[in-house]
Parts: sequence; C-alpha cells; structure tokens
Amino acid sequence: MSRNPKRFVSRARPEPRLRDTVWQDIREGDVPRALRRDFRDIQRFYLDDERRHELARMRPLKRLFVRVFWLLKASLLKLSPARRLLVLAALAFLVLGETRFQWGEFSFSSDLGPWSAVILLFVLMLELKDKLLARDEIEIARQVQLALLPHEAPRLDGWSIHLFTRPANDVGGDLVDAIRLAPDQLALILGDVAGKGLGAALLAAKLQATLRALAPGHRSLDALGQQLNRIMTRDGLPNRFSTLFYLEIAAEGDEVRYLNAGHCPPFVVRGSRVDLLKPASLPLGIDAEEHFAEGRLSLAPGEALVAYSDGVTEARNAADEMFGERRIERALERLRGRGVSEIGARLVRAVDDFVADERRDDDLSLVIVARAPAGRPSSD
Repeated sequence: MSRNPKRFVSRARPEPRLRDTVWQDIREGDVPRALRRDFRDIQRFYLDDERRHELARMRPLKRLFVRVFWLLKASLLKLSPARRLLVLAALAFLVLGETRFQWGEFSFSSDLGPWSAVILLFVLMLELKDKLLARDEIEIARQVQLALLPHEAPRLDGWSIHLFTRPANDVGGDLVDAIRLAPDQLALILGDVAGKGLGAALLAAKLQATLRALAPGHRSLDALGQQLNRIMTRDGLPNRFSTLFYLEIAAEGDEVRYLNAGHCPPFVVRGSRVDLLKPASLPLGIDAEEHFAEGRLSLAPGEALVAYSDGVTEARNAADEMFGERRIERALERLRGRGVSEIGARLVRAVDDFVADERRDDDLSLVIVARAPAGRPSSD
C-alpha cells in the first residue's frame, strides 16, 4: 500500500518577518546603552591593557584615529587569509569610490562603493555562518557539562552546603563538584581552569574525572595534590593551568581539611571577624615537582567557609574597576550568622549590582560550607 510522505512531515515553524523583528528590537532594546557596552567589549577583546592605557593618555583627536587603526588592524589579523584579503579589497574600493578606466578609445567608469558593501556583507555572512555552527557544537558541550555537575547541594549531618556556578559563556572553565568519599564523609571541589570557552570546559571535565578517580583512595591531601598535579602537568597544554580548592568534611565533626593549589584565598566567616586563608602552593599543571600542604581549621556552629572563583573578584563595572576581595569581605561582614544559601545569593547579587549592564568576562562560582547551629536543620 502506498503512503503519502507528506503525512509524516511536520510543519516547520514559520520564520519571523524581518520588519516585525526589527521593530521589536527598537521598542524593547535600549539601543544606545547596548551599543556603548558592545563598544567597550570590542576594546577589551581586541586591545590589551597596555594599549588601552596608552590611548587614555592621548589627546582626543589623536586617540580617535589611533583607536580606529588599532581596532581595524587587530580585527584583520584575526580573520583567515582569504577573508582578510577580501576585507582589504573592500576598503580599497571604498577609498577609490567612483573610478574611471580608459584604454585607448575604450573607457569605462564605475562606482566601487557598492562593491565594497557587497564584499563586506559576504565576509560578514561567512563569519556569522561559522559562529552559528560553533554555537550548535557548544550547546551540545553545555548539555554535557551540566550533566556532569551536581544537580543539588549534597547533604551531610551537621553541615550546611551551598554550591553555585554560572559560566560567562555557554560553557565555562570553572569546576564545582561534590564527591561522596564515605557515608559520613564528603569532598567539595572548586576549580578554575585558565581561559574560557570550550577548551577550558574540556580541561575542567578532565580535572573533574581525575579527581573523582583519585579522591576516594588518597592517603593524604598532600599526596592527592602531588598525584593530581603530575597528571595535569603531563596531560595539560602549554600555558594552561588549573587552580583548585579542595576540602573534606565529616558528619557531626567540626574540622575542615583543605588543599589550596593557587586558588583565590577563601574567607572564613566567624562570629566576630572574617579571616582569609592564603594559598599554599602553585596551581596545578605548572611544575610537576611542586609540593602541596594540607590545611586544617575548625568551625564553630554558625561559622562558614566561603570559597569563590576569580569571576567574583575580577568582575568589572563600566569604570573598569574590579569587585575585589575587600568588597567580598565587607559583604560577608554583613552576612555573619546567615544561612549558606542566603550568603551565596546575596554575594552573587552584590556582584551583579556592581557589574550592572556590563558583560561578564569570567565564570562565577561559589562553594560555601557552614557548621549547622544547634537546633537548626543541616540542609539550611
């Protein structure tokens, strides 16, 4: 019996009309503010700190021309050879404008300006095509990365735990994880791979898999750090390293055992003060012979340890100021005695208020543990 194949074809969703989309952009988008933010993003991406500081010292008119030249040069160098030549040809056509050619009795005149626009549009379409293809691949990587992360904070008697991570891009290089070492023992991990994007996410996944394999059978945190470092140095890439803050807690105990491999120094929020735990070693993947030292501290009921990634301290506002450790300390001083979930939520809100409409440049992650006060559930 013949079948009509059209019966099995679902109707595609109609594409939105360009006119309606543009009109919605005008009504809902704050175009001037978005353009100012995008321009700042372009400068941060294409120009390093030295170039930006050099521009700031120039007179306004000179700064304008030099900035345009540096941005154009930097963008051309990031294109493929064929596309770079096309853009240079388009710029030449734009400068030449209307041109007249004559060969003997034959003469021909043409306005090269429209051809310049066509070439630039063609290059733009090629770059957009590459971006859309990469976005599809990154979306798959994002789903894999989310599947590897804890879906909720683990529970352990006598402790309150809060885990949070937010990548700056679709995928990130921060690692937040929890490993059940025994029914009454838990390891919490906050790692940060240098860089951002897909490459950092892949190395973060390797770090996570290695930790999950090594942590349950380690003899000491010193030995765990050295073994992990040798593996990351052997299998890593040049100029790629990972910072790590690893801690262990046991049910109903008050002691935290920790290892800090070049990570941002966590804060300890006590009843009357906020202390800072300084790092004790280099990051992972730099020196295969690096030695690591285990740290220990005791937390009284209601006291908390707050570990964070550099996406907190290095978050920047429109004035290019960083959030910094001092702002974290002031925020934690106001949050003494609060639950770990409230501490985490308010700290993230403080960073977001500081950054405002600026684009996030780095992943933001938190691991917060606290001794549960007497009479309060451990789950916070």
